[in-house]
Amino acid sequence: MTHPTSRLQDDVHQRVRLGILAILNGASRADFAFLRQTLGLTDGNLGKHLQVLEEAGYVAIDKVFENRRPRTWVKITRSGRAALDEELAALREVIASAERGATNESLSAG
Repeated sequence: MTHPTSRLQDDVHQRVRLGILAILNGASRADFAFLRQTLGLTDGNLGKHLQVLEEAGYVAIDKVFENRRPRTWVKITRSGRAALDEELAALREVIASAERGATNESLSAG
C-alpha cells in the first residue's frame, strides 16, 4: 500500500498553483490582476505559474482588449477541476493518516 502523498501532483500541489485552482474553482473566471493581488504575487511570478497550469491543461487563458486596454482572463478547465478534486482527496487522506499515526506507538516495514 502506498502513502497518499504519492498521489499529490507536482503541477497542482505547489502553494501558488493550488491557490490559483482553488480561487478559480469557485468562479467562472478571474482576471490576472485579481489573482495577482489576492495571492500577493508579482506579474512574472503569477505568469510562470499560470504557464505551468496551462501547459498541464488545468487552466485556459484568454487575452482580450476591453476599452482598448489589454485584460487577461483565466478559467479552470474540466481537467483542472478533476486535478484539484484528486489533490484535495489525497490531502484529506494525508491528514487522516497523520491523525491516526499520532496514536500508533511504532511502525515497521517488515
